[in-house]
Amino acid sequence: MDCHWFLATQSSAIWSEIAGWLTFWWNVGLVLLGLNLVILVHELGHFLVARWFNVQCEKFYIWFDIFGWRLFRFRRNETEYGLGVLPLGGYVKLLGQEDNPMRIQQEMERAKRQLRPEELERLGVTESAKDLFHPRSYFAQSVPRRMAIISAGVIMNVIFAFAAAMGAFFLGVEQQSATVGVVFPGEAAWRAGIRPGDVIEKVGDRPVTRFSDLQRSISVGDVADGVRLTVRRFLPEGGLARLEVLVHPDRIRAAPTIGVTNGFSTRLHPQQAMVLDVPTVRAEPPLEPGDQVVAVEGIPVESYGQIHAVFARWSDRPLRLTVIRQEDSEASQSLEVLLYPRPVRHLGLVMRMGPVVAIQEGSPAQLAGMAPGDEIVAINGAPVGDPLRLSEFLRRQAQSGVQSVSVMWRKSSTQEVKTGELPVAVPQWYDIPLVPGAPTTVPAWGIAYRVRPEIAEILPNSPAAQAGIRRERIVKEVRLLHPAGSSTGGKDTVAGGRQKAITLSLEGQNADWSFVHALIQDLPAGGTVELVFEDHSSVVLEPIPGEDWFYPDRGLVWAGASFLLRASSFLAAVQLGAEETWNALTFIVRTLQKLGTGQVSPRGLAGPLGIAHIAYYYASEGLATFLIFLCLLSANLAVLNFIPIPVLDGGHMLFLTYEGIRGKPPSESVVAALTFAGLVFLLALMIWATGMDVLRFLGGS
Repeated sequence: MDCHWFLATQSSAIWSEIAGWLTFWWNVGLVLLGLNLVILVHELGHFLVARWFNVQCEKFYIWFDIFGWRLFRFRRNETEYGLGVLPLGGYVKLLGQEDNPMRIQQEMERAKRQLRPEELERLGVTESAKDLFHPRSYFAQSVPRRMAIISAGVIMNVIFAFAAAMGAFFLGVEQQSATVGVVFPGEAAWRAGIRPGDVIEKVGDRPVTRFSDLQRSISVGDVADGVRLTVRRFLPEGGLARLEVLVHPDRIRAAPTIGVTNGFSTRLHPQQAMVLDVPTVRAEPPLEPGDQVVAVEGIPVESYGQIHAVFARWSDRPLRLTVIRQEDSEASQSLEVLLYPRPVRHLGLVMRMGPVVAIQEGSPAQLAGMAPGDEIVAINGAPVGDPLRLSEFLRRQAQSGVQSVSVMWRKSSTQEVKTGELPVAVPQWYDIPLVPGAPTTVPAWGIAYRVRPEIAEILPNSPAAQAGIRRERIVKEVRLLHPAGSSTGGKDTVAGGRQKAITLSLEGQNADWSFVHALIQDLPAGGTVELVFEDHSSVVLEPIPGEDWFYPDRGLVWAGASFLLRASSFLAAVQLGAEETWNALTFIVRTLQKLGTGQVSPRGLAGPLGIAHIAYYYASEGLATFLIFLCLLSANLAVLNFIPIPVLDGGHMLFLTYEGIRGKPPSESVVAALTFAGLVFLLALMIWATGMDVLRFLGGS
């Protein structure tokens, strides 16, 4: 019996691995097909219109046959078709047309022919007009015809983008709702007072329903004057509120952002209900993937925001959840689940409080005169204590009936110590630092502040005390080690049978202990934390649960707030496809404008590696989602190709416009010089974008 079980387990693992590889190669094939299809339709546009005007097409290549190297080629009639070795695009070579500035003169001469005197007489041309273009060359065509040939590639890309979007909406595209999941502490949305669970209804005067619409609007929004959002908020006690907030996007990333993730639903994730192997996460009976929470403590909930608020308010008490569990496609059941409080895990270190880094608009701290850079020195005449527990301290004060506390802070500008009364309140939300350097927040006051990796105090009988760690030491690096065999441990282990899960540097002005503290909460049972100090010595500690300190996030893994957008008819697909294509085209144009004004950083440019990586992600999300990506990519190619840079289609159109106005083309020397400059610029841009790709991959982004 045991042998049969072993064989069945091994067989299942083998088939699972085979299925994984098949899925991987399917997605790779889909990416290759999609990316090359975008190139193909662009070049096909040039080719078909040129053939329509009887222009001689000498080559049609997907990818570039650099130095004459190619994977394969074949000739049909007068055209050579092939696949080059450099996968960065493609081209159609017309008689007389040449993008290489070193060969422009040669190609133009090749496109000319010497006519015999009798032919000149028949054509009515004087003998002095000796250099005539071949009638089937590109340059022998009229300006409108050449404009049609050049613009055909861009037009085909727009048509393809529209067709891809239509196909996607026929299949049905899973769209993330324009709701807020996590608000990054201290960033633009946080400063404007946006909370987890808020629904963004409008950006300016434009309604939004999808998170992607919100992202696009923000990334090309006005950093200086801000972006106005209309927000719908589900109140913890029930009911709705609508707010108008002005958000000033940050430039801390490549493009302007406000610092939010997409929102969550009231349903648990279909693959995982709770964080795995964490001893402080507990529910009876256990929650299962796909469970939907419909009430907390008997109070119906309609949104994740309401659940989030209850977790923030009652972090120290068990909560009774009413969930709907789907048994099969037809049957479901309602059951009660007791979700226990989640004790905070710690090492026994009290870190030093740093300065305030951000303040919410209209918050009690702002009204009291506190500003970024100020440092809190005392509360009610006593030291602050553990800065990570300040919000918990205020919550307990509020529950005991205290209305306010006396706060002393030192102004960064004058070093003057100020004193003021700040209210205490039961928190309505909580913030989780998701990235290194994120600060800690106090929702009751509306402040975000640093927690420096400098040890201010050691708690007695704690792992740090038992290890003999001294005060005033500075932690320079942290290594979180997961036990081998845990759900996150993987196969590759280091000395002692433990795997190095993550390494964090805590050096620099923005070093903050808050993110480390958040990661410790999700460390599997048996996991340890290695601290590396300023003298390069180190110590390994295993976190323990606190007795009177509870983490508001209880380890539930929520499914995203999403909806399926599917066209109900052909006309609906046309409308949705046209809207998606227009949004993609205008988004690229606005992004280029922001690049020109410096509001979007060139560090965000993606090269071939980045595009392939993004394409694979979308391919793994399903065919419909991948078609939406191809719509965006094809629209990108259309707009970028029409930029008036020599070598690109837009550069050719610029020369043709000049010729149409002046009645003669620009001199060959000017064309060659500008083409050479354009080629150098594009090569430099490609090297830059590829370099950014490499840096992102090396940095794990």
